[in-house]
Amino acid sequence: MPKEMIPPHNEDAETSVLGGILIDKDAILKVAGILIREDFYNDRHAIIYEAMLYLFERRDPVDIVHLANRLHETGELERVGGRGFVAELSNTVPTASNIAEYAKIVKRKSTLRKLIRAGQNILNLGFNEADDVENTLDVAEQELFSVSQEMLRKNFIPMSHILQEAFERIDELHRQDGKLRGLTTGFTDLDSQLAGLQKSNLIILAARPSVGKTSLALDIARHIAVNCKQKVGVFSLEMSKEELTDRFLCAQASVGLWKMRTGRLSESDFPGIGTAMGILSEANIFIDDSPTANIMEIRTKARRLALEKGLDFLVVDYLQLMEGRSQENRVQEVSEISRALKSIARELEIPVLALSQLSRAVESRTIAVPKLADLRESGSIEQDADVVMFIYRKSMDKSRDCPPEERSIAEIHIAKHRNGPTGIIKLFFDEDRVTFRNLDKSHNQ
Repeated sequence: MPKEMIPPHNEDAETSVLGGILIDKDAILKVAGILIREDFYNDRHAIIYEAMLYLFERRDPVDIVHLANRLHETGELERVGGRGFVAELSNTVPTASNIAEYAKIVKRKSTLRKLIRAGQNILNLGFNEADDVENTLDVAEQELFSVSQEMLRKNFIPMSHILQEAFERIDELHRQDGKLRGLTTGFTDLDSQLAGLQKSNLIILAARPSVGKTSLALDIARHIAVNCKQKVGVFSLEMSKEELTDRFLCAQASVGLWKMRTGRLSESDFPGIGTAMGILSEANIFIDDSPTANIMEIRTKARRLALEKGLDFLVVDYLQLMEGRSQENRVQEVSEISRALKSIARELEIPVLALSQLSRAVESRTIAVPKLADLRESGSIEQDADVVMFIYRKSMDKSRDCPPEERSIAEIHIAKHRNGPTGIIKLFFDEDRVTFRNLDKSHNQ
């Protein structure tokens, strides 16, 4: 019979962490952000560490007397070996100077144990011989992704922790004199209305064809990558990477798109294009232009990009071109896709901007201003989204006369905003360069 394999752990590192905390009042500050109870292999050590964290949170001294008293209160003192064992811990290390390194050893061993458990779960998935192999692969990948992102994994968190984090966040915002909490879009009034694009949020941007939803999404992506120095992923199921690159270049260089595509550029255009190429080449923008993609593939690629390069913002263009697993009913399929996009936003803790078509019903109205009910093929898009925005351009509305001075004005209708106000803001749309710009304040009154 094979020898029983003992899970990875380091007894000395665990006792050294606990001992270091007992002999140095500041030592717990170095490890509280690294270790949780579950990282300790030895149950006694896990119980003691949890008691130490309790004392630390209450701002009580983390010493032998207080620790033994806390363990006595919870009825676990004898279980860990009594007062003698607690006192003995303080003699395991002469100094706490290396406690952070000991904590990292404990953390690494904990990660290896989680990897073993994930491997066992994947093994069981394979032996179950499920018919839905794609779903099995997705579950298996999630098991491994969870281990690699273990520092981001969430357990039940006490309200006291969350409140402390909330206070620190509010205090930081106050000291920064109203600096936006989320990623900025580059559009002043839109940022003011949304307070930026928030982590874990699904933002839906919808419009009828040729109104400018891809242009606005690319403008936001370019701003976040170029000006905010963040990492941006773009899934383009409609346009090729060459088409997207042309749009990025035109907007950055302020050159007409048609001039660039037909080669009708003047000598004065080339310096700007050269500068724009230099700026964009340094921007962390990653494009996937696979013409067909199911939601599982997009989730897999997003996870991989987050692991290999980092990912701060994701654009999906557009939602109705994606495929789900439930292909019997298109409404059901789109519902699955919107839920999955929200799940990606939460899992990776990034804002996800998904573009969406509108139903033709909007064109049958006297005034073709989009409404939430116009989101095509699913009511769940509205339900899953944290923010829903529509682009409306009077110049594209055949039912209305558009004065010449308003031909270049686009209205962004914020129809849903889970954590803030709705409303309308106006932007300037440059049709030649296929890009949006801020309007002066007089247009947004």
